[in-house]
Amino acid sequence: MRYLIAALVLVSSSSVLGDPIKDAVEARQGYFIMLSTNMHPLSAMAKGELDYDEAAAAMYGSNIEVLSQYTLPMHFPKGSSTGELGKATGAKAKIWTNFEDFNQKFADFQKAAEGAGESVKGGKNNVGPVVQKIGKTCKACHDEYRVKND
Repeated sequence: MRYLIAALVLVSSSSVLGDPIKDAVEARQGYFIMLSTNMHPLSAMAKGELDYDEAAAAMYGSNIEVLSQYTLPMHFPKGSSTGELGKATGAKAKIWTNFEDFNQKFADFQKAAEGAGESVKGGKNNVGPVVQKIGKTCKACHDEYRVKND
């Protein structure tokens, strides 16, 4: 039994202690997938492409709010840009030459997401301003630090 436990600890720690660059890239890509799966329906509601559903809108807004509180910049270690890895990671090397600005842009996103779950309640007309405010911060970072997918 002791050996089984030791083997399980060894196997689980080796997956946790894998390649730190690869792990960071996977973590941030997973984060952005979660963010987009909440932003897209809100955007669709704002555009009238999806019927307004207050409970769903509040859930998406709250999820974005919670996601904004995660310390995402920790998943941008040096050496994890598209140029360095030779494959699209979405990250421009420029992030690390201006990491203070990169962090500020994330802080701007955090501020924009504050109260999103409550702000989208009360009708479709309340969704658009929230999506625009959050989207503006996403765009500011993407324009500066994200490799465009062609």
